[in-house]
Amino acid sequence: MVLYKLEDFEPNYQDNFDGHDIKGLGVYTQGTDEKIGTVSDVLVDEEGHFRYLVVDLGFWIFGKKVLLPLGRARIDYNVDRVYTVGLTREQAEDLPEFNERQTLDYDYEERVRGVYRQPGDYTPIETSAALDPLAPPVAPLATTPTYARDSYTYENEPSLYGLNEQDHQTLRLYEERLIASKRRQKTGEVTIGKHVETDTARVAVPVERERVVIERVTPADAGTAVSGREADFREGEVARIEIHEETADVRKEAFLREEVRVRKVVDQDTVETQETVRREELDVNSGNLPVEER
Repeated sequence: MVLYKLEDFEPNYQDNFDGHDIKGLGVYTQGTDEKIGTVSDVLVDEEGHFRYLVVDLGFWIFGKKVLLPLGRARIDYNVDRVYTVGLTREQAEDLPEFNERQTLDYDYEERVRGVYRQPGDYTPIETSAALDPLAPPVAPLATTPTYARDSYTYENEPSLYGLNEQDHQTLRLYEERLIASKRRQKTGEVTIGKHVETDTARVAVPVERERVVIERVTPADAGTAVSGREADFREGEVARIEIHEETADVRKEAFLREEVRVRKVVDQDTVETQETVRREELDVNSGNLPVEER
């Protein structure tokens, strides 16, 4: 069973005491009003149940701190006092000293409980020896309860750890609930880039080429005699004709093909989760006395 300081378990613990701070209250013996010390801290179990008051016995036994089970304390905020139930100076001297650096294990708590435990609440019966002096002796009845290390719970001893409305009016019962919230976290990133792909494009370009065609024809008056002036006999070049042809002139031109727009959209979804929550319930041990709960 792990114990925690109240402030470590619940930093805003004062909100549960209507603004009061249980730490610093004076501790007095019930009935004699003798001040024996001051509450220096409160210890709770892992479920938030109050188990011990840490009492500094500076006024009673200088320099010693001890544990006071909550069931043996009565808190009165009207006078800002804590009254101990049945704690004597002798018991305080027998209590093991509380040290924050010391491990609060089962053995340590048993030493604390052993000091507070009173003889068992039972009505002794007349033994056979009392009825018959000649009868063999009978082993005495056990006066203190015994518990097993592995099965012990604080509920075994309500006289030490039980809460009641009269003595612990402002100790609240707690319940856990699930608080749903959201947090934004990065799940990754999308990078967008460009790369160039090459392809072979073909284009057909019609071109013209000039060529010389020489036609030899027989005129209609072939064989007719001509004069010497008309006959023009020459040697060498008699005509020049330029020949042209077209060639394909292909060049590349860049143009806008398409636009790519990049944006983010938010998809809505509902995520369900579950968790175990705890709730404190009040245990009332009134014996056969009538109790009214409202």
